[in-house]
Amino acid sequence: MVQNICTVRIPAGGKKIIFEKPFALHRIFFSINVMTSPTEWYETKISFDDPHFYSFYMINGPKKYWEVKGAGIFQGNIWAFNVSDHDLTYTLSEILV
Repeated sequence: MVQNICTVRIPAGGKKIIFEKPFALHRIFFSINVMTSPTEWYETKISFDDPHFYSFYMINGPKKYWEVKGAGIFQGNIWAFNVSDHDLTYTLSEILV
């Protein structure tokens, strides 16, 4: 079992792969936490192997945390797109077995 923890800064309007596809192990958990003040409004799109963000999940406003766990979790690259007008910092966690 391996746990990866990191901090990533994405500039306003920027997009980035925040979790790379695991090759030797299998992902069973990941979480994304946006580091902002409780009153700050922001928008982040999360997509699964879709750098064009045609299909995405949205983390915004008062919701600052998102996690997924279980056996059927997505195993490819996970992208984040900072739609906000200011830079955002994310703390990321992933567990691989």
